[in-house]
Amino acid sequence: MSETSETTRRIRPHQVVIVIGALVALITVASGILPHITHWDKEKAVSRPVFDGIPGVLVFAFYVIIPVVLVAGAILFANRVRNWERGTPDNRATTRSNAMARLKNFRGGAYMKTLLRDPAAGVMHSFIYFSFLVLLAVTTTLEIDHQLPNGLKFLHGGVYEGFTLVHDIAGATFFIGVMWAIMRRYVQKPYRIRIKTKPEHAVILGTMLAIVVTGFTTEMFQIVIMGRPGFEKWAIVGYPLSGLVANVSNASGWHQVMWILHVASFVAFLLLIPTTMLRHMFTSPLNIYLRERERPRGAMRPMPNLMETELETFGASTVEDFTWKQLLDTDACTMCGRCTSVCPAHGTGKPLDPREIVLKTGEVMAATGTPKVSPPIGTVPEITVSADSLFERITAEELWSCTSCRACDEICPVNIEIMDKILDMRRYLSLMESNFPAELGHTYRNMENNANPWGMNQGERGDWANDLDNVAVVDPGDPFDHEYLYWVGCAGSFDDKNKRVSVAMSKLLTRAGIDFAILGPGESCTGDPARRSGNEYIFQMLAMQNIENLNGMGVRKIITQCPHCFNTLRNEYPQFGGNYEVIHHSQLLEQLVADGRLDLSNAELDERVVYHDSCYLGRHNDIYGAPRNVLAQLGGIEVVEAPRNGTMARCCGAGGARMWMEENIGTKINDDRAEELIGTGADRVATACPFCYIMLDDGVKGAAAGDDVTVSDIAITVMDAIENGERRIDPAILAPALAAPDAGTQADADSTDPSA
Repeated sequence: MSETSETTRRIRPHQVVIVIGALVALITVASGILPHITHWDKEKAVSRPVFDGIPGVLVFAFYVIIPVVLVAGAILFANRVRNWERGTPDNRATTRSNAMARLKNFRGGAYMKTLLRDPAAGVMHSFIYFSFLVLLAVTTTLEIDHQLPNGLKFLHGGVYEGFTLVHDIAGATFFIGVMWAIMRRYVQKPYRIRIKTKPEHAVILGTMLAIVVTGFTTEMFQIVIMGRPGFEKWAIVGYPLSGLVANVSNASGWHQVMWILHVASFVAFLLLIPTTMLRHMFTSPLNIYLRERERPRGAMRPMPNLMETELETFGASTVEDFTWKQLLDTDACTMCGRCTSVCPAHGTGKPLDPREIVLKTGEVMAATGTPKVSPPIGTVPEITVSADSLFERITAEELWSCTSCRACDEICPVNIEIMDKILDMRRYLSLMESNFPAELGHTYRNMENNANPWGMNQGERGDWANDLDNVAVVDPGDPFDHEYLYWVGCAGSFDDKNKRVSVAMSKLLTRAGIDFAILGPGESCTGDPARRSGNEYIFQMLAMQNIENLNGMGVRKIITQCPHCFNTLRNEYPQFGGNYEVIHHSQLLEQLVADGRLDLSNAELDERVVYHDSCYLGRHNDIYGAPRNVLAQLGGIEVVEAPRNGTMARCCGAGGARMWMEENIGTKINDDRAEELIGTGADRVATACPFCYIMLDDGVKGAAAGDDVTVSDIAITVMDAIENGERRIDPAILAPALAAPDAGTQADADSTDPSA
């Protein structure tokens, strides 16, 4: 059989959806027919008869309408799945190596761990979500019992009473959750919810409210019809309500009316699932389960070697340029706006709103599919999509506002990969359209011609170490016979602030007896700014040159002080054959202190210190504890936390190549973060990233209350503490240093900064 024929005959995902819907419909039909054949539908004394008081014609209509709606819903949902199939391949197969991680992710999502970071929203959704699952289980259990022979029926006596109690508790909590959601959306109106509230939200919440209200009123009248037997007191909602209508005439008629409305509400609910944001009931759990992927979290989607590929277009400009998983994302979105609430660009008045990137992609997908489907959420009539182009709805200004901090991906309760979409579209703008901020043009030329984004002379890369005796400089053509290569990075080599980090780290490595060397003029930029801004060509040029040098030398272990270099060397160079053991300087310092190789017993710093989490160290590589553990070993220090820290930390504004772009719209992100850090009352802001160091130092200096606050890397902070401790023991030890401060001591506020 030919490959084409095999592909044609392969069952497609949308076909699976239709088959599942048809099977559920058949089961529903069978459950209505079987009791009339088996006559097993007689009920026990302490029980509530199924369809009690409902005329046969209505029961017949129920078992006709519900299967039809189930099949219709499956077809509507399958049409959405057909849109996902437009995407390119993305290997998300479940394997032995990722099965446990996937189950863990799914469990965390099902338990709403991310949602519960916001207690109010988390508890509200938990009331709705878990109660809905219980009510679904109750209904399924009731139908199973309905099909069993009399001798096997179990919903009677004490079991029935407990069953009724569970049913009413779940219904009550569901009602509370729905009312809470209505109050939150239409009365409290949090910003992230208010800006995206649409008429369909009212329809969805109204339908859910109708389901629970008609459910309880149906139960209420049914209990009256039964004569309010004592065992129904376990219906803790329905029984008290039945007392209010115990003397109502024609209770049977009212019961039928409420039952019809209840079924009608349920039918509406089934039709809303594939046509509104309610689809996330199915798509969100699927998206959570598919979170695990082949590439590391901090790595961008790989591209083929641009020197050899036959591709005619790069990046993403149409729906088909995204993977099927990226398209599934658009239908998994719950529109909760958590990504909006944590985006540093949006929070400081920039054009970017991460949620809009997802929804606008979904709008283009929905409008250009065959058949067309409803957009992820309703849009105003003025919004039209005339072509299969993402840039019909998404502007370049939105994409270039992104700092690639990954806060949106981190906070998303359903694991939508927003940043990948932004960076893929940047690739198209940069490589295909040359549509990038003018400042980036200079940065690209500097990286291409001088192998660093600042355009500094490569011959000066190692000058920061000229006054140090124990820093070996190795030529890329020579074999590497040291334990570690210290990858200094462009900032650590050329920026005056970060040269002090390089000096301090070298001194600490020497004190700990670490055998290391640097490449000096032989080191080039890793290419991170080029890749994050979409210029894959320059990234690959630099990466392949570095990998050729490192592999030729036999380098195995690398120390970095820049999280961007760390992320690129560790997570992205393997895409091109560069496999190394890469460690960030905060991790190495933590190990050296723990092993006793770096003695901090006398290190002392009488300061209040707040640590700022680097996005590329934290959210991109899950390293939060190491820098804090190092700081905690310093005597006299008081470590405090910023209001936004760890996974929720605010970006400094430099990532995604924003370091080399002007920030002219809204508040500067580094100023916003600096004010927050100063507000902790800290004497010193500790960083573990050269970009953060530059941005926050500028932000602190520009703040009204920042005059008495020092910004420094953790290596400088540790070195300051060591020298301070030694000075207290014997002031004469540091007399030469005090007379002529070297680069390892506290920063000179007026030093020249090439980034300015």
